[in-house]
Amino acid sequence: MKKFLLLILASVLAVGLVACGNASKKDDAAKSNDKQESAADIPEKLDKPVEIEFWHAMTGGLEETLKEMTDEFNKSQDKITVKLVSQGSYDDLSKKLMASAKAKTSPVMSQAYEDWMTQYVENDLITDLTPYIEDKNHGWTKEELDDIVEVFRDANTWDNKMYGVPFNKSTEVLYYNTDMLKDKGLDVPTNWDEYKKAAAALTTNEGGKKVIGLGLENSIGLSFPTYVRQAGGTTISEDLKSVTFDTPESKDALTFLHDMVTEGTARLAGEDGFMSGPFGRGDVALYVGSSAGIGFVGAEAEGKINWDVAPLPKGKEAATAFQGTNLVMYNSATPEEKLAAWEYMKFLASPEQTVHWAKNTGYVPVRTSALDLPEWKDYVKENPEYGVAASQFDAGYYDPHIKGKSGINEALKKEIQAVLLKQKDVDKGLADLQSTAQSAVDKANK
Repeated sequence: MKKFLLLILASVLAVGLVACGNASKKDDAAKSNDKQESAADIPEKLDKPVEIEFWHAMTGGLEETLKEMTDEFNKSQDKITVKLVSQGSYDDLSKKLMASAKAKTSPVMSQAYEDWMTQYVENDLITDLTPYIEDKNHGWTKEELDDIVEVFRDANTWDNKMYGVPFNKSTEVLYYNTDMLKDKGLDVPTNWDEYKKAAAALTTNEGGKKVIGLGLENSIGLSFPTYVRQAGGTTISEDLKSVTFDTPESKDALTFLHDMVTEGTARLAGEDGFMSGPFGRGDVALYVGSSAGIGFVGAEAEGKINWDVAPLPKGKEAATAFQGTNLVMYNSATPEEKLAAWEYMKFLASPEQTVHWAKNTGYVPVRTSALDLPEWKDYVKENPEYGVAASQFDAGYYDPHIKGKSGINEALKKEIQAVLLKQKDVDKGLADLQSTAQSAVDKANK
């Protein structure tokens, strides 16, 4: 009996020691992880030349401008060489980045949308830039950090850590045919009521020329959350676990768009692909599109119509989503490569360079101070259409970083277009949108 009790006691002690040992190991591991997360391995300087690859999706004139800026950076110092690697479209870039991550061959840095970044953060693929921002040798001052437009800072922040630097940012604006508005004695619409009335008044069929008042891109579904916000609602819950498309505000927003299309005073781009073509031909009088498309609109409209740009008309509230990618660096890079990438990021986001980028591309400057630079002020004075997007910074918003965002976007594109193509009524479209989008969120959270 005594032997039996001694065996039991020994077993209990052994289990206790193993448990304590495991707990101790867990504590040590936790301390080690805390140390790794809080201490950035940032070199004081680069002792040897470093070459890094920047994967991007810029094409045409955008790529030419990026190359010009990168050449200037490379020539400005003798330690860092940035090699630009075009990956085609954004879709191509996204697929290649995921494939390279699986193969452990990620580039040093790339462009990335916020919904991509959510996945990258969750899978520990990209680097928290906060230690670089705060670094005494290479960081930004508080004033320099605060100078990044607030909506862009917020969009690049996860759990109070900044993972990206804003780069090519744009928002939607209202393009309008100046002659058509003048002929009808109309002012540029500034709210939903004026918007709807203008679309109706500008819809004509005179002298064999049919004109539709308002043109919308085929991707209008991705812009639907903007209309919901303008109606006073939101589309994502505060706890980031649910979508909220089954609300009165969502119904108001979709009904507003649906009624104009049904009445024939608004249309989608359809087979034209993008609305810049029909607008440039004079087939539509008003057109909602990206500010980054100013160059394309100008090319389509040259010699055909007179046009200008205005802020988006507001509903109960003014709201516009700022879109575009950010600059990120990957955890697989060496400390020297990361420092080189950070220096390049700072260069592209400097007031002078972000103005140069904006002037040549139609994207907006990402720094508040850039708007006060004489170069930008003079440019906007001569080309006022380029200043409209930045004038909407106060109305700018970003959707919170919810898991399943790609699935939400697919549901938005499919269901909103189905309603506007009269394949579903408003209630059915919103019900299906809510169900499909929520399923994507639930799946991502498993």
